[in-house]
Amino acid sequence: MENAIYHVSYKLKKGTSIEEFLAAAKALNDQFIAKQKGYMSSQQLNDGDTWADQITFATMDDAKNFLANAGNVSETAQKFYSLINLNSCKQHLFLVKQHSS
Repeated sequence: MENAIYHVSYKLKKGTSIEEFLAAAKALNDQFIAKQKGYMSSQQLNDGDTWADQITFATMDDAKNFLANAGNVSETAQKFYSLINLNSCKQHLFLVKQHSS
């Protein structure tokens, strides 16, 4: 079975505190993302002013189901989305073809 990775990159809104952003991202992960079917792990990446989330799911169907529910309008999701520039988002779904250690 091939795992799937959801990768999304984005920029924060001007004036957003890194500490506030990281707290909102952790809350969203703990309260919503990590509870999704097939969730395996997640990472938050940074390169200058570009941030990225990389979330691994057991299957591509699990990743697609997550995306179908990602518009969750919970207060936690709204807080996270209020801190990022939604126009800067670039999303990709990948199948893991090879694991290395």
